[in-house]
Amino acid sequence: MAKEKTRYNPNMPSEGYDKADLAALRGSNITPVLANAQLRFDSAEDASLFFARELDYVKAKSYDKIYPEFTALNNFPITHEVPEGAETMTYYSYDKTGFAAIISNYATDLPRADVKGSPTTAHVKSIGDSYGYSVQEMRASRMAGKSLDIRKAAAARYAIERTVNRIAFAGDEKHNLMGMLSPKNNIPLYTLSIVDGKTAWKDKPAAGILADVNGMFAYQSELTQDVERADTLALPPNVYIDISTRQIPNTGITVKKFLMDNAPYLKEIIPSPELLAKNTEMNPYGENVALLYTNNAEKFSLEIPMSFYQYPLQNRNLEIVIPCEERVAGIILYYPLSAMIAVGV
Repeated sequence: MAKEKTRYNPNMPSEGYDKADLAALRGSNITPVLANAQLRFDSAEDASLFFARELDYVKAKSYDKIYPEFTALNNFPITHEVPEGAETMTYYSYDKTGFAAIISNYATDLPRADVKGSPTTAHVKSIGDSYGYSVQEMRASRMAGKSLDIRKAAAARYAIERTVNRIAFAGDEKHNLMGMLSPKNNIPLYTLSIVDGKTAWKDKPAAGILADVNGMFAYQSELTQDVERADTLALPPNVYIDISTRQIPNTGITVKKFLMDNAPYLKEIIPSPELLAKNTEMNPYGENVALLYTNNAEKFSLEIPMSFYQYPLQNRNLEIVIPCEERVAGIILYYPLSAMIAVGV
């Protein structure tokens, strides 16, 4: 009886595969177990090729996955300027010094102008996890004519991206990684107005909310002599919903729409669950926080030297394991005064 040729999933994005995966499968004790008459492989070689392509499909699907609930990964500037092999990165902040004065015709003591530079060093750390498939899971996948379950790869990526998102907000003091809400990041704090002993926007009239937002912009302008003009306001979801639905009395216009139409520099107002008081993992203040910032990589960025990467499989007895890694340097704040934090909204 002629042997049936292996048929590959037509939904695969390509006929390519990771050759390192294929080599690992060839040398493993897994594919000989799978290559039997019941699964209708011609040989262990065919089984290796089939599952190498299966893994390629899983990796491609996982790499393209997007998780919009991660505010930092979707709404902060992200850069990849640092080489993935670097352990640290250093950038310099320069300040103009000196002054000019009116001089006489024969003056020899001209005032001196200069530039001073101060270095700041950020550390780069690896974040890793893994996922895998047992022989039985691969056997069941082949017998059912289905692809390997990509949810394992998606879960591995989700875990890493969640950690990166947490670092982007809260930082990691133990590993010298800075976040937007880290206590030592030099972002100024704005003191909200108090109405009946409370600062929360839900307890204020619409005019009180508008006064707080105007006050944040005015304070930033005062600190920077109107150099910095933030364009994005991130709010906890419950505060965002409130200003999106609450109308200014006798106008029929919501607070959010009024701000978007009239705040001269504001381009976007976004919800951010990381800013909730109860989200203690990412919000160290213990109260709802508003974050006003300039969404521009020239001002700050989340530096990711190496994006999520899935290594070739590793054979461990009757299981294959795929290690995953991402390298991150946290938030790099070139201009701390381009952002502002208000605690207690």
